Amino acid sequence: MTTQLILQVSELTKKVKFMLESELNTVWLCGEISNFVAASSGHWYLSLKDSKSQVRCAMFKGNNRRVKLAGSSVPRNGQQVLVRAKVSLYEPRGDFQLIIEMMEDAGEGLLRQQFEQLKSKLNAQGLFGQQFKQEIPRNIHTVGIVTSPTGAAIKDIISVLLRRNPSMTILIYPALVQGAQAKNDIVHAIDIANQREECQVLIVGRGGGSLEDLWSFNEEDVVNAIFHSRIPIISAVGHEIDTTLSDLVADLRAPTPSAAAELVSQDNSELRNKLSELSKRAQHLLIQKVKQQSSTLQTLNHRLTQVHPERKLQQYQQKSDELNMRLDKAIQRELERFKRTPEKLARALHHYNPTKNITQQQNQLYQLDERLKRGGQLLVKNKAEHFVSIIEQLHIVSPLATIARGYSVSRNSKNQIIRSIDQVKVGDKVTIQVNDGSFNTQITSKD
Repeated sequence: MTTQLILQVSELTKKVKFMLESELNTVWLCGEISNFVAASSGHWYLSLKDSKSQVRCAMFKGNNRRVKLAGSSVPRNGQQVLVRAKVSLYEPRGDFQLIIEMMEDAGEGLLRQQFEQLKSKLNAQGLFGQQFKQEIPRNIHTVGIVTSPTGAAIKDIISVLLRRNPSMTILIYPALVQGAQAKNDIVHAIDIANQREECQVLIVGRGGGSLEDLWSFNEEDVVNAIFHSRIPIISAVGHEIDTTLSDLVADLRAPTPSAAAELVSQDNSELRNKLSELSKRAQHLLIQKVKQQSSTLQTLNHRLTQVHPERKLQQYQQKSDELNMRLDKAIQRELERFKRTPEKLARALHHYNPTKNITQQQNQLYQLDERLKRGGQLLVKNKAEHFVSIIEQLHIVSPLATIARGYSVSRNSKNQIIRSIDQVKVGDKVTIQVNDGSFNTQITSKD
């Protein structure tokens, strides 16, 4: 028989907490706020839910002071928010919870979340790999531009190209760069340029704007069109601080439309290509180094949070807030119970009031008296009807009724009814009764 390790409850919760915090670490989550409570300690406690599930969350005052939501700095129930949080476990109750570090409205924040999700998906498919990027040709004499023909970007690009290389041929493939139709226009323009094969390089871009304004260049269809283009593409979307998925998949990214024009019209193309290649290599090495250092930092930060006194203090404060809320609820329940006690006593007193009982008995006595009267009258009526019926039956069988029809009754001297001639002899006196009286006679003979 093998011996199994038996854990204490507290040991199990510590292990589960360590697994959650080690494996999931930081997550982004979008949901609706419910059960929001702002504790007196300054911490916030709430739930984030969608149509199927919900999860408990805590946001400590050191982080919630920086929250700025639409119309208020304090969340409200029913509000849609985007949060960055650490997955954790509240050990005293064994409850799975999130420790929120950042909170913002779900509008543009949701777009950023969608941006990151699509970026991860396309990166996993290899669309951003350096091995797929084409070299920008040297000595470019024909350049194609995919952008709005009325926007500021086209004016900047043409101005730079004419200034740096007036002999260059410029082909414009017009497309909407903002709105629902924009992605279809951009994809169509890239396809047309590839079909015609009349330019050496394509500049795809527009001027600056918000994340929502630039969203057409984050559409998956546009990214795929750039990736599959046989013509090398330079992405020139927005300003230098703006980064889109088109920038990541393009063969070369220019910080602005004007910079893209300078890249294709450069005089010393070999040097610039070498610098671009070195920049990409340096950027790649830097990203790898940053990732490595970030991983090390996260490990050290996690180890620090396990023993940091602030973490323990936050846990104790959360437990204190919970106990205070439970105490408040218990006090409210007792107050409600005391308020209901006089009402219950008043109802009981009213229920056992003798006046009400006497009234009920009087009503019952009146009803019984009425029932007795009705019963007596009915009984007398039934007896009278029965008596009349018996009288009628007696009258039918009465000898007087027979006599009244013409018959008579004869009696001997002993007052016996004579039914046979053997009861009399010659010379006996006989009394004969008829309808209106009787008379005496004497027997003179017998037949």
